[in-house]
Amino acid sequence: MKQLKIVQTFISRFLILILSFGLVVLSTNMWGSEGKGTISIVIANAAIVSFFSSIFSGSSTSYFAKKFKVEQILIYSYIWSLFIGCTVPLAFAFTSIHNEYLYSLIGISILSSLLATNISLFVGTQNIRLFNIYTVLQQLVHVIFIVVFIYFLNLKDVSAYFFAQICCLFFLFGISFFQIMKKCTVSEFKFSRSVLKNMFEYGWKNQLSTFIQFLNYRLSFYFLEHFEGLAAVGIFSIGITFSEAIWTITRSIAVVLYSDVINSKSKEESIIKVKSSLKLSFTMMLIFILGIIVIPAQMYVQIFGREFTNTKYIMLILSPGIFAIAVSDMIGYYFSGIKELKILNVKSLVGLSITIIFSLLLIPRWGIFGACVVTSVSYCLSAAILFWKFYRSTDLRLKDYIISKTDINNLLHVFKIK
Repeated sequence: MKQLKIVQTFISRFLILILSFGLVVLSTNMWGSEGKGTISIVIANAAIVSFFSSIFSGSSTSYFAKKFKVEQILIYSYIWSLFIGCTVPLAFAFTSIHNEYLYSLIGISILSSLLATNISLFVGTQNIRLFNIYTVLQQLVHVIFIVVFIYFLNLKDVSAYFFAQICCLFFLFGISFFQIMKKCTVSEFKFSRSVLKNMFEYGWKNQLSTFIQFLNYRLSFYFLEHFEGLAAVGIFSIGITFSEAIWTITRSIAVVLYSDVINSKSKEESIIKVKSSLKLSFTMMLIFILGIIVIPAQMYVQIFGREFTNTKYIMLILSPGIFAIAVSDMIGYYFSGIKELKILNVKSLVGLSITIIFSLLLIPRWGIFGACVVTSVSYCLSAAILFWKFYRSTDLRLKDYIISKTDINNLLHVFKIK
């Protein structure tokens, strides 16, 4: 059953990879490197907001989905999403960070958080099928709205990207909201101090690590914008977008693993599942990294335009870090699932420190390539800390990374059943 979930999630994430690629191609050809840079900064700001809102609407919702009543969880998640979605973007406005897109940022922040609550609830209740459907639809519906706005309504400004995303999030939240409400009882929507305390305590600890890690992923954007301008951010963001698109594949395994761990009856059972997930992610990442190496540089230019001549070299420099994060995510989700959050904070803080120090040293000197080196080194060191901790607490061996003939036969059997 678990293998079937992994296969279904893998297929959905592969579709997301294709749709993400199409969205990147569309945006770069439509608005160029500077437009892509603007999109990257605004979406990065929205992601910062989401980390505050995810204290209740993210992993906390998943973790307590079967421990408390759904109605009580939703009260705090929805109210918190609305509050943070309005207040944090206004704080950005006071710092004059892209004020022209303030209303777009508020809309994206609120709706993405509300939708994330519903999707997190699906993960917590082990409804992986609905989780997969909505994660695919977020990309697909967004692309559809962009095409409609650009080619049918003739909206050519970069703001069309954000308006399309708002429409997409509103549409999907509405559908998922009605699906959840069908199983809820109105009289059960009550405030509970115990639910509030437990969700906040788990949520802020988990999100602290995630937020620091996000800064590790995105802080180079802001350094690049400061030293090199928005066009440099747009070019560099292609490599980061590719990285995160590739990670959607391995995180398909990690999401199933997390759902299993938080519902597991023993630590030993969870560790066995982690090792199985490590095999799959390690093998798939070898294939993707090989693909990065094989693709000729000229192909990137033909797809994205002449401004993106250095994309191949960006991808090559980033590839060690991409590989390290993708595989170590299995261990990170495991520690999150067993509430051992301290190690997640440590690895994120180390990675962030590396990013800040070396960004100030290398980006002014080497520009985009400096950002790539900083990012890759930071990713690798963060991953190494997780592997070290997991190695110290288990009997991790080399064979735990290599997929066996039995694993392949089991997956083929699942595909046949599907």
